[in-house]
Amino acid sequence: MELIHDVLNILAPPVVFIFLILFYPPYLVYQFLSYMKKSLTKEDVRGKVVLITGASSGIGEHIAYEYAKRGARLVLAARREDRLLAVADKALKLGSLDVKVIRADVAKVEDCKQLIEEALNHFGHLDHLVNNAGIERHGLFEDINQITDFVPIMDINFWGSAYCTHFAVPHLKKTKGKIVVIASSASWSPTPGLNIYNASKAAQVSFFETLRTEFGGSIGVTIVLPGVIESEMANSVMLAQSGLGVLPVESTGRCAKAIVNSACRGDMFLTEPSWVGVGFLQKVLCPELFEWTYHQHFVKRMRKLMKEKLV
Repeated sequence: MELIHDVLNILAPPVVFIFLILFYPPYLVYQFLSYMKKSLTKEDVRGKVVLITGASSGIGEHIAYEYAKRGARLVLAARREDRLLAVADKALKLGSLDVKVIRADVAKVEDCKQLIEEALNHFGHLDHLVNNAGIERHGLFEDINQITDFVPIMDINFWGSAYCTHFAVPHLKKTKGKIVVIASSASWSPTPGLNIYNASKAAQVSFFETLRTEFGGSIGVTIVLPGVIESEMANSVMLAQSGLGVLPVESTGRCAKAIVNSACRGDMFLTEPSWVGVGFLQKVLCPELFEWTYHQHFVKRMRKLMKEKLV
């Protein structure tokens, strides 16, 4: 057995390299033609039922407006019912055929079960599930005093999307529906200060990639990796404290439009804005330089801000 591993250690890299040289260019052509075809034949969601978690603000709110403009029927879920009602009213004015508002905390499995049940009782079926609900808390790991304060990040960002998906899957299979996952470029970006948040998004991406493999096409899964998007989480204070303020912030409306277009095309992944994906390439090609740069920019900046607060 050890000999087999020794041989594979030698042969695997050149074999894969040769494979990439021979087959990757044709694959890119295929990807381009496939993208063009999907763009021309993208799904018409008029009259379809779309459930959006975390729909009271930010990306979730604007995703609701984008689906509304296309005539979809909406189920809007979040913890702040008053905000949901305002979003629902605007969605109806923008063209949604019907809107159902449900107060729910996705960190609670019983709320997620009831959410899906109420949506089905109202509309009778489900076509799209948008797992958008998420929270963020900022702080260097060694400076955390109460680690359990960060537990809700995983509960909402990861388990919330897993719970909702668990109860929605049987119904999405009946309609050959789609799951849209609002993850984050933080899933691959080791941004200091966002440690638990980064981990929750990495778990989310891995989970839904695995589900897509398990489904085998019976349910479409589009995983979205947004960069820095205008929202309650990415406010001016958070951006300044984390050091992310040096990056251009994309408007929530522009991001939401790209997400709904991508879901209707049936894309596997969407990085929005697309230039953010260059960072992932840098991480793969030169990880040492990538992490050193992050440490120099983010950690030193955060330490400086903390000292200024103490003075």
